[in-house]
Amino acid sequence: MLRVSTIDGADALVRRFAGVRAMSLALAAPLSDADATVQSMPDASPAKWHLAHTSWFFETFVLRDHVTGYRLHDDCWPFLFNSYYEAEGVRQARDARGLITRPTLDEVRGYRAHVDAALTRALPGLSGDARALVELGCHHEEQHQELLQTDILHLLSRNPLQPALWPRPPKTPVAMPGPTGWLTGGEGVVEIGHAGTGFAFDCEGPRHTAWLSPHAVADRTVANQEWFAFIEDGGYRDPRHWLSEGWAWVRSEGIEAPLYWQERDGEWTRFGLDGRRAIDPAAPVTHVSLYEADAYAAWAGARLPTEAEWESAAAGHDQAGGNQLDAAGPVEPRPSTGGPAFFGDVWEWTGSAFRPYPGFRAVEGAVGEYNGKFMSGQFVLRGGSCATPRGHVGPSYRNFFAPHQRWQFTGVRLARDL
Repeated sequence: MLRVSTIDGADALVRRFAGVRAMSLALAAPLSDADATVQSMPDASPAKWHLAHTSWFFETFVLRDHVTGYRLHDDCWPFLFNSYYEAEGVRQARDARGLITRPTLDEVRGYRAHVDAALTRALPGLSGDARALVELGCHHEEQHQELLQTDILHLLSRNPLQPALWPRPPKTPVAMPGPTGWLTGGEGVVEIGHAGTGFAFDCEGPRHTAWLSPHAVADRTVANQEWFAFIEDGGYRDPRHWLSEGWAWVRSEGIEAPLYWQERDGEWTRFGLDGRRAIDPAAPVTHVSLYEADAYAAWAGARLPTEAEWESAAAGHDQAGGNQLDAAGPVEPRPSTGGPAFFGDVWEWTGSAFRPYPGFRAVEGAVGEYNGKFMSGQFVLRGGSCATPRGHVGPSYRNFFAPHQRWQFTGVRLARDL
């Protein structure tokens, strides 16, 4: 994790901080206090909690620890809005965050304003280490901006009215992409991991060597129409395609399609932040688990790429391009319209476990708990999604979730051996 800021000048860092903070408020602007308080499942957090937790991060690790004379906005709130930092003491249980009916949404907005004003005043005089924490906090808040959207999506999907958060934009039909093309990957010894320039999270390094056997990766992600074929061929009913844990999950949970899909009278729809609409057959499939992704790959006579294969293939592609989050409004994966793209639309499951790279060392202090403690029982996803703020991800960025989780914008890119 960085120890000095990679952003030159206090003014530039103030603009970066202000822009990130404003985006979070814009994403939450349509919510009522009730919308922002309810917790729809243990994996998701209330919108109000996201807004407060990201403020707690700046208040705790920058203002409290690096600004002489700063006083906490409220001495009780660290208990409410600490997430998982053991070094910061006891906290509200994750699955009970929806019980925080007070403070209100307006009071949380006031908390944000208090933290923003204090940090903006202090920033020109902060040390290099403190400015690095501000930059980390901005990237941390961008992660929560994506979680904010996907948690709201899950919440609204559980409402019997299935309301839209944002107005429905007009849609222009797009032709199905052509047959999957295959990009021959590198072979032999390659280097992966953060190269040491610009911001990176701790889990992206150290840069190290990896070995690639002959392989190819698909030039696009799997489309909804192709997933229809998997369903119609009995993909969710045939144990031959599934990992043992995945098959047990399918049976116990009654899984028959991606999350938010619904079939009625032969017509398939999906629920999104713009409400329930017909599924676009040309768009990338999303909201699928690692289990589903692996089963589809087996059915298709392929496999999931390793994260080393994915990073090697993506390294030469535009990480700022693709369908990523630019402003508050409906987000959803869009059909492929050009050449190979590795960034945006959907997070792509890999077949790689989320484990530390050779030589990884967690930094000292509470911030060292950021990623390293989660390197067990999860799989790596790459590339960002339509809900990821533009500029947040690069080739070495490692997202991670448990194999059954699918409320994020998760999709599938195939690979195969040569």
